[in-house]
Amino acid sequence: MTSDLDIFVGNTTLIDEEVLQLWLDGHSVSEAVSRRLQGGVLERTGTSVSVLQSDTRDHYRTFQMLERLLHAPPRLLQQLLFQIPPSRQAMLVQRYYAFDEAFARELLGKKLSKGTKKDLDEISARTGISIKSCRRQFDNFKRVFKAVEELRGPLAENIQQLFLLPPNLARDYAAVVFFASSRFETGKRRLQFLSFGDFAACAQHVMEHWSQGALAPEAADPDGDVPNPSSDLKELKCWCRQGPLTPQDLVCSALRGKISVYNEMEANFKGLSRALVNVGAKLTHARDVRDFFVDLVEKVTLKSGTPKIREP
Repeated sequence: MTSDLDIFVGNTTLIDEEVLQLWLDGHSVSEAVSRRLQGGVLERTGTSVSVLQSDTRDHYRTFQMLERLLHAPPRLLQQLLFQIPPSRQAMLVQRYYAFDEAFARELLGKKLSKGTKKDLDEISARTGISIKSCRRQFDNFKRVFKAVEELRGPLAENIQQLFLLPPNLARDYAAVVFFASSRFETGKRRLQFLSFGDFAACAQHVMEHWSQGALAPEAADPDGDVPNPSSDLKELKCWCRQGPLTPQDLVCSALRGKISVYNEMEANFKGLSRALVNVGAKLTHARDVRDFFVDLVEKVTLKSGTPKIREP
């Protein structure tokens, strides 16, 4: 009896980005081969189906061996088993930690716990993202969260240093981690029109101005205090009575020509400012912060005379 054995010998580890993406998306070897065939790889390379199958399996074995190193990217740089150029190492890390915004939006505000992981089947069905990819992305979020939750300093910078992520991806992970540790409500029906990008931008602003970019201790402590804007609001009222320029003058001059809804904002400035002050005055305790985004939508956007948001 004889058996066929495919052997691949080489020095530099070859990374096919097309096969890598198929692996990251959670496709099996047979599914990956089918997709490569549909993409016309045989016509481009002049190879056979059997060689394509062997090549795909070989890439999958390589990715599976690399995965344990990708869990701690600095180890990928230090190891000697795989000869991978630095630029390809950076690509591997970035692609492995990339995530679907639709999936991240589903997780915002939820604890990265076993209970949430049990819901991944439902999230996979709603988003159309394969369950394998959902598990990888969830595990990445949880791994990053565990690595930085006790660290001081700017959250995005900590993530970037520990996981060697590009700045924009590190900032997105910082948003996911921040919402996972905070008590902000993001799942209400009124908030479903907001995308992950909307919340990520808000998280960056909140971290900059409320917690200096790190995970705020009060975010994890339901009994902790959050920055109280009440004193600033009192000063604002005094300034409004005494200053030569009103808040409307300064805000409108700063935003003129920079936002698409400037005319609506200027026309409804009184209602908007009153609603914002009322929301800000509530931020005196962590339990009052939970509905911050709900209050902004319900009490500012929908009740200040600005154009109504279409319900999903």
